[in-house]
Amino acid sequence: MKKLSARRRHPLAAVVVLLLALAATGGLYAAFAPADKAQADETAQSLAIDEGKKLYAVGCSSCHGTGGQGSSDGPSLVGVGAAAVDFQVGTGRMPLQQQGAQAPKKKVIYSQAQIDQLAAYIASLGAGPNIPTEKQVSPEGADIAKGGELFRTNCAQCHNFTGEGGALTHGKYAPSLEGVSPKHIYEAMQTGPQNMPSFPDTTMPEKAKKDIIAYLDAVNGEKTESPGGLKLGGLGPVSEGLFAWIFGLGALIAVAVWVAARTAKAKKS
Repeated sequence: MKKLSARRRHPLAAVVVLLLALAATGGLYAAFAPADKAQADETAQSLAIDEGKKLYAVGCSSCHGTGGQGSSDGPSLVGVGAAAVDFQVGTGRMPLQQQGAQAPKKKVIYSQAQIDQLAAYIASLGAGPNIPTEKQVSPEGADIAKGGELFRTNCAQCHNFTGEGGALTHGKYAPSLEGVSPKHIYEAMQTGPQNMPSFPDTTMPEKAKKDIIAYLDAVNGEKTESPGGLKLGGLGPVSEGLFAWIFGLGALIAVAVWVAARTAKAKKS
């Protein structure tokens, strides 16, 4: 009994007991705790890539190559990122119906789950812009006036002042932005689809993109009337100038002719 009591009073006894307790706790946690979240996410991502690769082989490889390397019928997809896939496939522009000057928006043939799988596979080929989060594309708290200024500086040359769209050269065109989801507008700015230049965060920060989205939502959202009166198609100064020349100058000419006719008639009488 004296020997046992002496061991209990040993300076290292408390440390040994603590280590045994920690080892027992760790063993029980490893045995009964749920699977590690990171490992579960990695498994889910791997499955998404595998499914995306199957979808790609059927719907995309004939133009973009079996490994996304590109061909004479389609550009390389290495490094375009998940955002480019979500935009192109999510708006129906891809798969391409036929070769032409530009891929038109059309009915979407994939579900959002399938689009996410395709995006995961393409993202695995090379780093690129990610699909934006809901917070990134929300116009809440954005500066509409600043967004209008940015849009007129960077976008109105092609899309016109309120995003009505317009013709470009050789059969190309800037599509209307009315009814386009904030997510797809953000992705278009990130990736530069078709003839559009790209505006990565290094060129146009996330806040600026939110401001532009808020501006487009304000001018093309649900409203009963244009706050500025007759918007003349929202095409900017060209249509406004034509209106002034045709109707304004036409009215002045009509008045001048009427005055001249009245003056001539008065002199005769």
